[in-house]
Amino acid sequence: MIKYNKYKPSGVEWIGDIPEHWGKYRLKNISISVNGYSFKSDDFDREYDIPVIRIGDVGDIIDFEDCIKVKSKFLEEKKDFIVKKNDILIGLTGGTIGKSGRYNYETPSLLNQRVGLLRNKKEVLNGLLYHYVKSEVFIRYIFYDCYGGGQDNISMNDILNMVFPLPPSQEQLQIVQFLDEKTELIDRLISTKELKINLLKEQRITLINEVVTKGLNHNTKMKDSGVEWIGEIPEGWLIGKLKHNSELKISSVDKHIYEDEIQVIVCNYTDVYYNEYIKSNLEFRRGSCTQDEFTKFKLEKGDVIITKDSESPTDIGVPSFVSEELDNVVCGYHLSIIKPNSNKIIGQFLFRQLQTTRIRRYYEICSNGITRFGLGKSSVLETPLIIPPINEQLEIVKHIELKTKEIDDLVKLEQKKIDLLKQYRQSLISEVVTGKIKVTTDE
Repeated sequence: MIKYNKYKPSGVEWIGDIPEHWGKYRLKNISISVNGYSFKSDDFDREYDIPVIRIGDVGDIIDFEDCIKVKSKFLEEKKDFIVKKNDILIGLTGGTIGKSGRYNYETPSLLNQRVGLLRNKKEVLNGLLYHYVKSEVFIRYIFYDCYGGGQDNISMNDILNMVFPLPPSQEQLQIVQFLDEKTELIDRLISTKELKINLLKEQRITLINEVVTKGLNHNTKMKDSGVEWIGEIPEGWLIGKLKHNSELKISSVDKHIYEDEIQVIVCNYTDVYYNEYIKSNLEFRRGSCTQDEFTKFKLEKGDVIITKDSESPTDIGVPSFVSEELDNVVCGYHLSIIKPNSNKIIGQFLFRQLQTTRIRRYYEICSNGITRFGLGKSSVLETPLIIPPINEQLEIVKHIELKTKEIDDLVKLEQKKIDLLKQYRQSLISEVVTGKIKVTTDE
């Protein structure tokens, strides 16, 4: 590892020493910033022309098909919020604080609230600014110096006060070229492993689809299910609707805590969305509810929970299974509880069936909304279910548990490799943009 000949203190603990001949500026002196505009929900429609970059869209690749759009007149009316090619986007709130990406497109978009934008001035190359916001130095500043107080957001003013070590122009060119090459190589390795993970996940979905709808015995006699999009099912199996085999409860427990209510633990949307199994070791939030709500929405072992509302129709109806007894945990808002009739269908088999592609697509089609989507009670109650005999349900569940664990272990192994590569990427960028490693030919 080659170092520069002389260093000087940067004056910033998390940057440390920088090469003696480098300058240091605050981001506000070397870049232009823009805060996103607070569009109204009535402004949006997916059939309009101009994409609006929301916090969930931030990244180096933007899926414009998934973007909310506004009428083209907004390009003139809100021209101060136009996103241009090479602009650097930064998430300013929630779980995406500090997430960044470069806008790599010629066609303009508009910037939504909770997203910030940096545009480099001539003193600093766009590529250097881009790599800087991808570095450990930037991430550390966001989370430890700004976000450490526990607030749910960070302002562009906070970001603009960051110190930026600035090499001479010729060195900037060499640094950007070096980091472009190295990060491209790392990104290719990451992409290869992500592809492997996606293939494993597809294998997992295929397994669940096949076993839940066709059973474990490939030689069993089949019959027409009577439902076109289900096709054939084993001869001894039945077709029914969820309303005849389960009880549905739509939660009204919100995230607020009221002193005059029962103090409880609340299972929220994210607990369900990110976890197949609801267990006592999850980090639930505290909340409150009335006695009537506690009686209705207290979670019990064997319950199935689904997401009822979401920002995307593909996230509607995501199921999770309550796999153990919970103490004082109630189901929160934006979720519904399904309590299966154990004489007809066991909870874990119902949970796996709700994971199948056919039901996920059914819920996606049934969802309604523009900026936020919801799943109506009647759509859930009318869900067509395949119902094998209880003994076969138990066998199928056991088989799925065994096989999905094998796949999940492989996914975790690949994900660990990805995480290490990402850490190395951030660390490498930090070492170079702060001058700890010399990659230039001349000082």
